[in-house]
Amino acid sequence: MKILFLSSGKQVPSSRFRIRPYVRLFEADGHTCSVAHSFPAKYDYFPWMGFRPSQLLKRSVRWWHWLKARLRHYDIVYIDREIFDNASSGMEDRFRDACGRLVLDIDDGVFLRYPEKFIHLFRTADLVVCGNQLLVQHVSEFNSNTVHVPTSVDLNEYPLRDWNSQPSTQPIVGWMGTSGNLRYLAVAAEALRVVAGEFRFRLHIVAPDISVLQTMDLSGVSLSSSPWNASSEQHELRQFEIGLMPLFMDQDWDRYKCGAKLIQYLATGVPGIASPVGVNHQIIHHAESGFTPKTTDEWITALRSLLGDPNLRRDMGLRGRRTVEELYSVQANYPVLRDALLNLLHQGSS
Repeated sequence: MKILFLSSGKQVPSSRFRIRPYVRLFEADGHTCSVAHSFPAKYDYFPWMGFRPSQLLKRSVRWWHWLKARLRHYDIVYIDREIFDNASSGMEDRFRDACGRLVLDIDDGVFLRYPEKFIHLFRTADLVVCGNQLLVQHVSEFNSNTVHVPTSVDLNEYPLRDWNSQPSTQPIVGWMGTSGNLRYLAVAAEALRVVAGEFRFRLHIVAPDISVLQTMDLSGVSLSSSPWNASSEQHELRQFEIGLMPLFMDQDWDRYKCGAKLIQYLATGVPGIASPVGVNHQIIHHAESGFTPKTTDEWITALRSLLGDPNLRRDMGLRGRRTVEELYSVQANYPVLRDALLNLLHQGSS
């Protein structure tokens, strides 16, 4: 196959988890892949340039990608969510005309923002790759040709944390993600305050900007932070002894999330505490590889259980790693994606 991947940006999570690892495996199998990243990244702009000029640059880069697509005759254009973060769909149509087959990959409720656009894209796409079953259910209303490929990690990039060393006297409770998602920590803030009066632990945040924490009451909680960086991500994860993924229980956007943060924790052998929203309760089986609290009292109980028992942290973390190996690894899910694309080409040639 000859596939053009249109990525949201080299370091954008959807590209990091759902595009780049698979490209390596496709190429190892002898397929030809080109990855065209949004520049600047789809959801960003260059402050020194200004918003409007940055958007003009973004569009110009995509026009250049389209011209190359027409000249190079790809079998498939594989689009990461959408090309532009707006209501337009004309560029997706142009790429489909240039390449012949369009595959759309979604790992969030992006259609909630631009419903008419995505109804068109779902109907136009030759295949929609969905990060969870809730997305499959939604897309199936408009397109029966879907495949479920969970958001996954490359196990070769996620070595296990060392559970054989002496238990820490101040375990690290960690959260890693984008600055925009830090607001979710408000869900666990009260529980963290209560438990901070009973146990020694450090809440460590790995994010580009933590200024939103100033709006939360984390009084009494020992807090540290470091900026997210691709080169240090694995080291940071291995320092965690508990990983947090709180979400709002009543938000449509949250229920369509694919649990990438939680999967990263478990892949490293770190137990998770995650709100049971969307796929989280499937990734974590309650009290096996972590906990899925709904209320503040349940968050307190989960934190107490894990902070008070280093052996429980280790055992749950190792069970979580096995779950990722079986269900949420690129190694496990690559054959599903590969066969879906091969079938798409076979259907077109038959």
